[in-house]
Amino acid sequence: MAQSEGSVRQSVSIPTGIARRVRALAKTRKTSANRVLVDLIEAGLQSKEAEKERFVLLVNRLTESRDSAERQRLTEELARLTFSESPKTFLLKGQAAKGKSL
Repeated sequence: MAQSEGSVRQSVSIPTGIARRVRALAKTRKTSANRVLVDLIEAGLQSKEAEKERFVLLVNRLTESRDSAERQRLTEELARLTFSESPKTFLLKGQAAKGKSL
C-alpha cells in the first residue's frame, strides 16, 4: 500500500450491507473501518489500472498480428473486456459470418 502525502476527509454514503461487511473485515484485521475502506479503494484502483494495461496490450497485439485466427481470438477477448460478456459472434471488418456472404 502506498502512503499519500496527506489525507482528505471525505464523506460517503454506503449501503448498510457493505458497511456491515467493512466493519466485519475491520474487526477481523484488528484495524479501523476507515483503513479497510482505504485499502479496498486502493485495491480497486490498482485493479482498474491493470485492466486498462491489459486492454492496451491486447489492442497492440491485435494491431501487430497477421494471423486471422489470433486476430479473431484477440477481438473476442477485447469484446469481453469492453462489454463484460462473451459474445457468440464478433466479426472483424470485412469478415463474413458463417454461411453469409459480404
